[in-house]
Amino acid sequence: MPSTHDLAGRRVLITGAARGIGAALARRLHAAGAEVAILGLEPELLQEVAAEVGGPWVECNVADRSQVDDAVAKLVAELGGLDVVVANAGIAKQLPLDGGDPTVMERTLQVNVLGVYYTLRAAAPHINHPGGYALVTSSLAAGISLPLLGAYSASKAAVEALGNTFRMEVRPTGAKVGVAYFAEIDTDMTSRGFGTESAAALLGGGGSVSGVAPLTSAIDALERGITRRSRRICAPFWVRGVLPVREVAQRVVELRPLPRLTEALEMARHENVDFTTAQPDPTRRP
Repeated sequence: MPSTHDLAGRRVLITGAARGIGAALARRLHAAGAEVAILGLEPELLQEVAAEVGGPWVECNVADRSQVDDAVAKLVAELGGLDVVVANAGIAKQLPLDGGDPTVMERTLQVNVLGVYYTLRAAAPHINHPGGYALVTSSLAAGISLPLLGAYSASKAAVEALGNTFRMEVRPTGAKVGVAYFAEIDTDMTSRGFGTESAAALLGGGGSVSGVAPLTSAIDALERGITRRSRRICAPFWVRGVLPVREVAQRVVELRPLPRLTEALEMARHENVDFTTAQPDPTRRP
């Protein structure tokens, strides 16, 4: 584990921090001496996390650019500057591309892609300095796609592209940019995303594809990566080895027998499930 001295005093803003990876990361970085500000939905949970880390918080829908601009400006002012931004907010929901609800794709892209872009855009003037660091949360799904996860995979591939592009654009300022890749981590997103009848049929009753890794595996990797301003952060450890051979891995996944695929797709067209995080009315401001 890195020395906590490396994070002491660093000013960090984390999106999607009401629960899951965002909340656990806020707690870990605070324990390491960082000054942490958080934003997201679910104000009651945000308030609880903020009380634990002793930092400011704002309810914010990252799919709304004006809300992100206002929230980042407010939190940066309260922190007195910014060293690290973690664009972590994201949602998932199963979607058969043929016959599924197109609003699932639209909302997923709004939150996962535009939300990351809006966050980077708002934070850029503050982290563009030699100690600055931006981290975007992608996924192993950016390189390896599965049935029913087309919207999520497309969004995470776009997040990866945003991170790689932003890295080149901010290089002259001395800031660095990282992309985080996770497989299935023990969070609400994983349990809710795979806890559907369609997913059970697709996976033969199993609740995961590669096995669910403990949340600490992701938080340990994130702490190390943020301390080092790493280009790539992976959890669990084996994800790092899969990314360079993603084309081969995709072919292996495609050849995996899925005897109930047709049934699972038909079920998903009619199954009523929610996003992994409840989404607000887009016309409502917090």
